Amino acid sequence: MRDIKQTAGRDQLGQFAPQFAELNDDVLFGQVWADESLDLKTRSTIVISVFMGRGLVDSSLKYHLQTAKKNGITRQEISAIITHAAFYAGWPIAWAVFTMAQDVWSDENQSNS
Repeated sequence: MRDIKQTAGRDQLGQFAPQFAELNDDVLFGQVWADESLDLKTRSTIVISVFMGRGLVDSSLKYHLQTAKKNGITRQEISAIITHAAFYAGWPIAWAVFTMAQDVWSDENQSNS
């Protein structure tokens, strides 16, 4: 099992909702994301697709786009993921996600110019 340390739950909600913070940090990110039955790129692809399908285009999606990049998803791959999901999640959602993805992968866009 991978050793993934997450503190966002405790940092942001620890005082207000300690049980939720613990579940976020220790279970979701500590156990579920650390389970090696799926690689991290696949997990990131799933999360981005689910967020798109639910229309969740906010800072949490941007965080997961940044995580996807850290997990090895390339600019070409994220473009293909978003394009594919657009047909299921909706075109306007894809536009919004592409805007975020361009920001996250902006260093690659500049080096490929």
